[in-house]
Amino acid sequence: MATLAPIIIDGSYLEGGGQILRMGLALSAVQALPISVTKVRAGRSTPGLRPQHLTGTIAGGGYLADTQTAGSVTLLIQAVLPCTLFANSPSYYKLRGGTNAEFAPQIDYTIQVFRKIIYSFGVDFTVFLNKRGFFPKGQGEVTLEVKPVMKALKAADITDFGEVVSVHGIAYVAGVLPIKVAHKMANAAVDLLHQRLPQNIDIRINRVKDDQERAFGNGSGIVLWAKTSTGCILGGSALGKRGREAEEDGCTAASEIISCVENRLCLDSYAQDQVIIYMALAEGKSRIRTGPLTNHTRTAIWVAEMMTKAEFKIIQEEGTDCIIVECEGIGFTRARRN
Repeated sequence: MATLAPIIIDGSYLEGGGQILRMGLALSAVQALPISVTKVRAGRSTPGLRPQHLTGTIAGGGYLADTQTAGSVTLLIQAVLPCTLFANSPSYYKLRGGTNAEFAPQIDYTIQVFRKIIYSFGVDFTVFLNKRGFFPKGQGEVTLEVKPVMKALKAADITDFGEVVSVHGIAYVAGVLPIKVAHKMANAAVDLLHQRLPQNIDIRINRVKDDQERAFGNGSGIVLWAKTSTGCILGGSALGKRGREAEEDGCTAASEIISCVENRLCLDSYAQDQVIIYMALAEGKSRIRTGPLTNHTRTAIWVAEMMTKAEFKIIQEEGTDCIIVECEGIGFTRARRN
C-alpha cells in the first residue's frame, strides 16, 4: 500500500494557538491521515509544544493523562474526545491539570453546557470533577468516560432559540478565599440577570467553598448556564483574579448570558469552535445560530475543511449580528478508518 503524503498545516494560522494542533491531531487519528504541523503555537508568548499538548491516547480502555502543570484539562478533553468516539471499546480517563484556568473553558462549563450541546450529535460522554486545580500548579483531576459511537454522528440543527426559561450556575471558592467571595459573585450576577431578563424565569446560583479534598490551591470563579424552551444551552463565566472585585466577575458571567439571550443566539462564543469538528464528521447538514465568529472558530473551520473535505457555509443574518454556520458533514464511521 502506498504511503500517504502528510497534510501540511501552518500552526501560525489565525489564532496560532494549541487548537490547531489539538484538532489536527484528533482528525489525523480519527481518519488515519498523516499530518505535519509547522510553526506550532506561533501566536503564543511561549511557542512550541507544552506538556498538555504531548499527553493523551486514542485507544479504548483506562488511561491517565497528566499535564504536570496548570494546563487545562478541558483542552485535553477537546483533544481526546473525537478520537475516543471511534474507538472499539469505551474509554476511561483520569485527566490532571488545571480545571478552572484562563484561556480555556472552565470544567463546569464543559459539564453543564458543552456536554449537553454535543449530545445533539449523538455524542455520549460523562465528566466527573474530582478535584479543582488552579494556576500555577494545577493538580486538579477529572474523570472522563466516553462511549464509542456505532455509526456516524448525527447532524444537528441548533438554530431555534425559543424563549429562555432558566439560568442556573455555580459560584465557587477554594483555599484561603472565604465563602463571602462566592456570595458576592452570585449576588451580583443574580441582580443583573433580574434587571435584564424576563421576570418569570428561574434563576438559581449555588454558592460553594471547596475544601482541601475537593480543590488544590486558591481560586474562585463563576459559571452560569441558561436553558431555553427549545433545548438550547448557553454559558457565561468568569475566573476570579487577584485585585478585581468579585462583583465584577459575577456581572461578567451574567452579561455573557444576557448578550446571548438578547441576540437570541443558540450557541455561545465558547461552544462555537468546539462543535466544528463534530459538524464536519456528522452525516448530513448541521446548522448553528451564533454570534460573530471568533478566530478560534474560523481556525477550526479551516482545519476541518482541509482535513475532512466537509463543506462549511457562513451566512450573515440581515439586520443582526447573528451568524448561521452550515456544514455538509462527511458521515465518518469507524469502518472508513479500517
